[in-house]
Amino acid sequence: MFVSKAAVVGGGTMGGEIAQAIAAADIPVVVKDIDQKFVDAALEKARGVTEGQLARLVKKEKLTQEQADARLAEVMGNVIGTTSYAEFGDVDFVIEAVPEKMAIKQSVFRELDAATPGHAILSSNTSSLSITEIGEATLRPDKVVGFHFFYPASIMPLVEVIASEDSSQETATAAYNFAQAIKKQPIVCGEVPGFVVNRILMATMGEIWRAQEEQGLSLKAIDEAIAGAQLAPMGPFFLTDLLGLDTVLHVAEHLNESYGESFYVHKGLQGLVGEGKLGAKTGGEGFFKDGEQNIPGDSQPDGKELVAMFSSRALIEACLLVEEGVCSVRDIDLGMMAGAGLDPRKGLLPPFWKADVTGLDQVLETMERLEEKYGERFRAPITLKRLVAQRRYGLSTGQGFYPYPQADEGEQTETVKLETRDGVAIAWLANLPMNSLAPQVIEDLETVWNRVKGTDGVGAMVIASSVPVVFSAGADIKAFTTLDEASGEALIHKAHALFRDFGQARVATIAAVNSIAFGGGCELAMACDVRIAAEAAVFGQPEVKLGIIPGFGGTQRLARLVGPNKALELNLVGDAILSGEALELGLVNRVVPDQELFETALMWGRRLAGQAPVAVEQIKQVSHKGEIDEGIEAEKRGFATAFGSEDAKEGISAFLGKRSPKWTGR
Repeated sequence: MFVSKAAVVGGGTMGGEIAQAIAAADIPVVVKDIDQKFVDAALEKARGVTEGQLARLVKKEKLTQEQADARLAEVMGNVIGTTSYAEFGDVDFVIEAVPEKMAIKQSVFRELDAATPGHAILSSNTSSLSITEIGEATLRPDKVVGFHFFYPASIMPLVEVIASEDSSQETATAAYNFAQAIKKQPIVCGEVPGFVVNRILMATMGEIWRAQEEQGLSLKAIDEAIAGAQLAPMGPFFLTDLLGLDTVLHVAEHLNESYGESFYVHKGLQGLVGEGKLGAKTGGEGFFKDGEQNIPGDSQPDGKELVAMFSSRALIEACLLVEEGVCSVRDIDLGMMAGAGLDPRKGLLPPFWKADVTGLDQVLETMERLEEKYGERFRAPITLKRLVAQRRYGLSTGQGFYPYPQADEGEQTETVKLETRDGVAIAWLANLPMNSLAPQVIEDLETVWNRVKGTDGVGAMVIASSVPVVFSAGADIKAFTTLDEASGEALIHKAHALFRDFGQARVATIAAVNSIAFGGGCELAMACDVRIAAEAAVFGQPEVKLGIIPGFGGTQRLARLVGPNKALELNLVGDAILSGEALELGLVNRVVPDQELFETALMWGRRLAGQAPVAVEQIKQVSHKGEIDEGIEAEKRGFATAFGSEDAKEGISAFLGKRSPKWTGR
């Protein structure tokens, strides 16, 4: 399902910011509300956000003022404001952003069901309400999905794509791709109260709220303890004032009703909202006024205890989301990074990553102590106990929720690290931050591969990522543009020869795909004998969007794995597919929980390494014997033609400049 035109129902600030994100991606968007003043407010917000973004580019001398003015006109030209459904007859994707009342949302969805084409996806920006229940108001519940932005939508990159009980896989995938198209970071999750980020945030904030009221603690001291321990970008009380006390209270009460007293609601918060003191949105008075707290409490907290409670509850809820099948390990951490500001570059780690760094054995001990002191809301989840029982303690042991390289002693290459475990080699991709396949990576991967083939007793090699949130985002486009014709051609030949050898040599190859595998990353995985994917894995061949074609075997191996028709579609469209569809198509051999990916890949490695080497080599060489070499030669010629075109130059320039390309067909 493709989106050529979108719509936002619900104006004001949030509707305007959502519409602006869509319009800035050069997708026409309609903004509707029942009152023209809300429509005007949305248009004004969209214009203000765009002007601010362009002004920053002018200040950095990336645009002239004349170019910025022209771009402002382009973006705002993509936005139409209306108080009717007259413009909805040809929309492909609708985002509802009306007040958080089920009756209102169902009424809107009944209207949308009649006003939009049958293929259109109807989504809700709800932060907590049931997508299934909303979808019941339509004749297309399979095309209804949650599409939850975080405030402010113009800045926060996260979109939670919430699949209801009725949402089809195609709908979830289309929503994921639309989020990417408007430059947002999507995660896909199931439908539970609070979804992912709000559920974890409210669990942690509830513990702090409970401690504050029971012990009469100072709000300032609490905020300083939490922020000082790098558990969050700012303290919970200051954050609540920024977000709006009424908004936070609504979510907190909903989760308390859904999950019980493990989600505590601050009585002082309820009182402040009742008095109309909502924080930043009411002139700044909320938990604080002019820097002084507005509710009782001046005792100094036990900072270490608060930190233990905060981080333990975050991990417990994160584990429960995994155990309930709501979301994957990687997507939960990514959601907390993109939606809660936990930036590892600033020392702010999301729950699973932080637990691995701390040590899962220590984390478990802390939870057991807290459970004994405070009760069952600190009971350690089964997943954590299981990993500790396996002595998977995290970073210190090379495996926890994520795997970590423990490179062999001796000389190592720069971007690929070699490790050997029980007769299985692991080639760790380590070209941070996105494991792009730069020329150096190809060189280093070839060096590691030759070393593995020359090592007695090693019969399998796992290719894994040392970056928890990405496998490989594809070829390093910027590096490719620096190569001259001769060096570019040599690199293509080298990469093809290396990838071909992965599929012919007597050493078995297994790709452990933990996350994004786009373009060259997907081609690298396809070159391996076996592909094991985490639930969070995402695959795609987006080269066509840059005006080029796959250059590392993607036009040939993809067809052999998923069939020529589907391969042609994936290469022509360039959109991503999620792990479930990849398994159905035959692109991957297995899909496993994120935290079991590396262990599963090692199991495959040990099994294949134990097979007869000559037989392995011959099976690989004669299986699907056909015209792949001829096809790859054709691909090389096609890649050279496409890469040298004006369209490719425009596509790459647009990609690097973060804008939409304008094709000329030359």
